[in-house]
Amino acid sequence: RTQASLAAFVDNIDYIAKRTGWQQVGIGTDFDHGAGVTGFDSEADAPNITAELLRRGYSEEQLAAIWGRNFLRVLAAAEAARKR
Repeated sequence: RTQASLAAFVDNIDYIAKRTGWQQVGIGTDFDHGAGVTGFDSEADAPNITAELLRRGYSEEQLAAIWGRNFLRVLAAAEAARKR
């Protein structure tokens, strides 16, 4: 099985962020079936993604959003809509 490189993985994040805005990007994982990304084989390798995004110029605020705040914002909005 061919694995993607860490740079190729981040290229996809970068592409989506540039097309739709970093406010629309989130990183999810499924390590039960293997990540398929060299350098991101487990949650312990998550700092590799952060380092690459920092190298590409993402701010701490953007990283916090990409790593979870965007998901939490959307989840809160969905919960609020459900309660209406």
